[in-house]
Amino acid sequence: MQLLTLNNGIKIPQLGFGVYQIPPRLTKKAVAEAIQCGYRLIDTAMYYSNEVEVGQAIRESGLKREEFYVTTKVFGARDRTDAKYRIESCLQKLDIGYIDLLLIHWPSGNNVALWQEMEEYVHKGLLKSIGLSNFYQEDLEKILKVATIKPVVNQIECHVYRQKEETQQRFESKGMIVEAWSPLACGKHNIFKDPVLKSIGEKYNKSNAQVALRYLIQRGIIVIAKSTHKERMEENKNVFDFQLTDEEISKIKTLDTGKSLFGWCDGN
Repeated sequence: MQLLTLNNGIKIPQLGFGVYQIPPRLTKKAVAEAIQCGYRLIDTAMYYSNEVEVGQAIRESGLKREEFYVTTKVFGARDRTDAKYRIESCLQKLDIGYIDLLLIHWPSGNNVALWQEMEEYVHKGLLKSIGLSNFYQEDLEKILKVATIKPVVNQIECHVYRQKEETQQRFESKGMIVEAWSPLACGKHNIFKDPVLKSIGEKYNKSNAQVALRYLIQRGIIVIAKSTHKERMEENKNVFDFQLTDEEISKIKTLDTGKSLFGWCDGN
């Protein structure tokens, strides 16, 4: 698996497995199959209500803890005490010793207090890295103003129909790597039959999904893909054996609408 280096020197797999909207009763099996397929970056969240099952799959995998890179997310803390409670809840539910990356899921509540408490848990060694998700403009600047530990990533909606190139440049100038949620646009815009992606994929014997993921990977973006079907997990992972040309990248750029497909603010 290809790795990227965060601003704190820690390496992160560039392709991960996400568990958003996977019911808890199916999560353990899905994560176990993803691990079998070779995924080591697993992305969950307090909001997803499946951290317990993610932790179970990791503990029962037979692999060493340090082989995994586990991300989860918190939000909505009222103050430092509430922030501590939420972080501890994530640690307890996952039950894997430490969390590789904790993100503030979206701006809500007292984000500054939550960030400051997250920094304390980095000093304790219970969080290895911390970052943001869906933070733009004023919300982002408020965190950067008080941060003594820089956010390593900002996870945002990013796919061929919302490419966010200028946003990526801005985030990278502040030391953050872009991490893409919904990199396949949740199947919207008929992405799996898109003629532009299809014509490119035929050259490499790759699917539309693989071309769409490859485009983001070549831009240096961390990609969080999701499926409950093992064959799709395998397909999504097999994107490191071909290289898009400049001409093909230019064609994919024409797909950008500049708008969210899910009603998120198109902030910068």
